[in-house]
Amino acid sequence: MTGKAIAAGAGLCLVLAAGAAVARDLPKTDITVIGNLGITTQSRQIEAPFWTKELPEASGGAISVNFKPWNELGLKGPEVFRILSRGQALIATAQLGHHAGDAPINDGTDLAGLSPDMATFRKVSEAFRPALNDALNKKFGIEILTMQSFQSQILYCRSEIKGLADLKGKRIRTSGASQGDFVSYFGGSPVDMAFGEVQQALAQGTIDCAITGTLGGYSAKWNEGARYLYTLPINYGAGVTAANIGGWKKLPDSVQTFITTELAKANERMWQLNMDEDAMGIACNTTGPCPLGEPAGMTRVDPGPEDEALRRKALVEAVLPKWAARCGADCVADWNATVGKVVDMQIK
Repeated sequence: MTGKAIAAGAGLCLVLAAGAAVARDLPKTDITVIGNLGITTQSRQIEAPFWTKELPEASGGAISVNFKPWNELGLKGPEVFRILSRGQALIATAQLGHHAGDAPINDGTDLAGLSPDMATFRKVSEAFRPALNDALNKKFGIEILTMQSFQSQILYCRSEIKGLADLKGKRIRTSGASQGDFVSYFGGSPVDMAFGEVQQALAQGTIDCAITGTLGGYSAKWNEGARYLYTLPINYGAGVTAANIGGWKKLPDSVQTFITTELAKANERMWQLNMDEDAMGIACNTTGPCPLGEPAGMTRVDPGPEDEALRRKALVEAVLPKWAARCGADCVADWNATVGKVVDMQIK
């Protein structure tokens, strides 16, 4: 073995020993965590293993986690922040759009039509995080630990769709107020419906289209009712993992630091998974290849430059003004000073 190899090996041993020492120093801690939608690959591959196996093992058994995704608790999504606020869980992951009715600022990072790609969306999320965190502190008594999303949120439709103009007259399942504003701008009728009810509604024709992530719709078998996949990203299903402030502050500093450090690593994997699954979801829904099962055989419809321009027009003329009216002057000022600079846009 060379001197360099010996030195490298010794360095690795020191790092591992330091990590083990940190884990040994942690006090015994039991926490309750509410996870995100459990049917998603994001939850199955990253979130659930992190809380139930990786974090406890990394802590040397000091940290025990009682973990359940919100849908497995019989919840529909919008209840999560209120449960967290009451201290019925220490940490929870929730979709921000589900909570825009309680606090419109929750839509600020992921307004329909705002980010043309995931790289822009992540910059927007990071820019708005301080303002959003301050609002969640005051409204719910919760603290943001990480921010994340799902894949691009796109349209699944029963009948042929060639572009945004074809939304006119259609009943479309939306998630969050800004998606509703976006759909309404094109003459569609937004329908508020829990994720678990969409597959049957599409199959029965109760709704004409629905919006969700590229892979989420495949996993939920939306293709059994929807045959056309319109790939224009509308938004990204923004979410946060947050902690109840009171409960969080009661944890020893060493435990707080350990959890946030490990959670940040898992969060980076989640962002990468989202980017990988964007293309995978479209392939799985259409002609493949699909590593998760048989391709669904939906007809893929890609947007042209005219629809990308229409997306921005809907944002400027409908989504931003209506969100600003719901959120208020202080909210708009925070957005202009942060997100507005990222996307080179100001709400007047």
